Amino acid sequence: MSALSPFLLDRSVTDKFLSLDLKDDPRIQAEYIWIGGSGEDIRSKTRTLDALPSKIEDYPEWNYDGSSTGQAPGHNSEVIMVARAVFRDPFRGGNNVLVMTDTYDNRGKALPTNTRAPAVKIFDQAKDEKPWFGIEQEYTIFGFDGHPYGWPKGGFPAPQGPYYCGVGADRAFGRDLVEAHYKACLYAGVKISGINAEVMPGQWEYQVGPCEGVSIGDHMWISRYIMHRVAEMFGVVVSFHPKPIQGDWNGAGCHTNFSTQAMREEGGMKAIIIAVEKLGKKHKEHIDVYGKHNELRLTGKHETAPISSFRYGVADRGASIRIPTQAEKDGKGYFEDRRPASNIDPYVVASKIVDTVCLWDGK
Repeated sequence: MSALSPFLLDRSVTDKFLSLDLKDDPRIQAEYIWIGGSGEDIRSKTRTLDALPSKIEDYPEWNYDGSSTGQAPGHNSEVIMVARAVFRDPFRGGNNVLVMTDTYDNRGKALPTNTRAPAVKIFDQAKDEKPWFGIEQEYTIFGFDGHPYGWPKGGFPAPQGPYYCGVGADRAFGRDLVEAHYKACLYAGVKISGINAEVMPGQWEYQVGPCEGVSIGDHMWISRYIMHRVAEMFGVVVSFHPKPIQGDWNGAGCHTNFSTQAMREEGGMKAIIIAVEKLGKKHKEHIDVYGKHNELRLTGKHETAPISSFRYGVADRGASIRIPTQAEKDGKGYFEDRRPASNIDPYVVASKIVDTVCLWDGK
């Protein structure tokens, strides 16, 4: 079996201090969270605030050493964090908070890794469309030794088949982490809407949404932060790589469900078809921002369409875009873009879909 981290400390000692009564102290701990230089790594640090701010604008700007995160040179290293969304802290409890930020240089210019700022500009142009997103985040659990969690040492588990939505110690590996993450997200205020075991053993999925506009990115990044923190406490590692295990095993995606108000209203199927056909015309543009190493996953096998082609269909999980059977039946609803990889930047993917579907004339 996979090895747990040998560096775990005694959690009961930590809990003793975390449970100290501070109810008469108005001060809070605010965990400022940002995206690091790789565009995938999540960083954070904590500061004490004299009281819980009543609105997002009251959270002070803060800075960090960008030369240590690959985001600034050493001679001009300060990166400024601006608070954009606040969530309850499921690790410290009380009035303590998680603060999702975006990042700027000391002249107020958004960093190249600040993908939230350009996304907001796109969403602001499409407000009247009321774009909703629901993202299905797949991930794989590994032991501290890099071995897939639940897989036998020196061999492979039984072939895929019994693991998807499976129940039992011989097919559902890591459920304690999954349930802990689910409850922590609910506590935090993340719009997590469900979980399930996935096709490959040790692989799971959770869903976030519906969220409107740029908030899908805020909720997705915070959900990933919480996932890494929960995994840290269990002594395991979570991977968002789109093809973590080579061979006849499913990859990991971030299927992105999307609709506008027009799609959700009576007769919305027409708007769905127009949107999907627009996406087909810009297939390569979307693939270019749909995650690194996605070519390892989009092979035409394991419930994917080949990366080089585009097609859509009703209830077709081998298509680039799936239109649900219920949407066809109702004549309205949403569609699922199955191309995004598990390691996407949700700000980039969501804004790209809105840009193509809502702001481009299709010509």
